[in-house]
Amino acid sequence: MLIAWTTVPTKVIADKLAASAVHAHLAVCVQVEGPVVSHYIWEGVEEKSEEYRLTFKLLSTQLPALETWIHARHPYQVPEWIVVKADHVAEKYLSWARAVRSN
Repeated sequence: MLIAWTTVPTKVIADKLAASAVHAHLAVCVQVEGPVVSHYIWEGVEEKSEEYRLTFKLLSTQLPALETWIHARHPYQVPEWIVVKADHVAEKYLSWARAVRSN
């Protein structure tokens, strides 16, 4: 199982992306958190902004399609996109994710 993160500027965008990704079977679950405060440098200027974090749970077979899909719909010019492999996933949760993916 993989976990992927991105951030977007509004809850409306976050909820739309989350629901659409699950509906399209690109992720088995997406959580929306926020607002979170991000500090970063953009074009040489220190910035601070409120954002909403999306956490995607997906199987490795879903990654190529989800990544392409997110980048095509993301409102940022350079979106955060971080993907990590889960070292341990409870068997019942993994079985559920596989069942959801196969539907």
